[in-house]
Amino acid sequence: MQFFGGSEISPSPPAPTALGNNAHMMYVFNRSGVCLLYREWNRPLHTLNAQQDHKLMFGLLFSLKSLTAKMDPTSAEKGNLGVPQLPGQGCSFHSFRTNTYKLSFMESPSGIKIILVTHPRTGDLRDSLNHIYNLYVEYVVRNPLYSAGTPIRSELFNTTLDQYVRSIA
Repeated sequence: MQFFGGSEISPSPPAPTALGNNAHMMYVFNRSGVCLLYREWNRPLHTLNAQQDHKLMFGLLFSLKSLTAKMDPTSAEKGNLGVPQLPGQGCSFHSFRTNTYKLSFMESPSGIKIILVTHPRTGDLRDSLNHIYNLYVEYVVRNPLYSAGTPIRSELFNTTLDQYVRSIA
């Protein structure tokens, strides 16, 4: 992190060395904020329990979506800060970066939110998030045994997701 004077507070993480070492974790939320899936690949430090972590991540997304909609310079109707936006409505964000990670975000028209946290040097992941959403539709939504709104427990989806994430990140 750097302040205005340019002094380094904490160093950036080392560059990843192995294939698949870029992805730290991924979340899939439904429109109600229920975490349908949480996957971890490279997260050395656990600071919260899983339920707190999911609430914090969904709250961050809700706040960022509201803020970007409120600050949209192209829209005359700003709405109220904190009022949920419909998917595709108003301005949206795709990612943000800190000195230790990059968070990439995608929301489908049905309200499914996919968040992928990676190494900060990772490039644009919008196409990759769309591909992950397509995997979700193919292996989860089209599965007759899956009930909408319940946690994802498809081994085939998890295996395919792991292979894909390791190949992109």
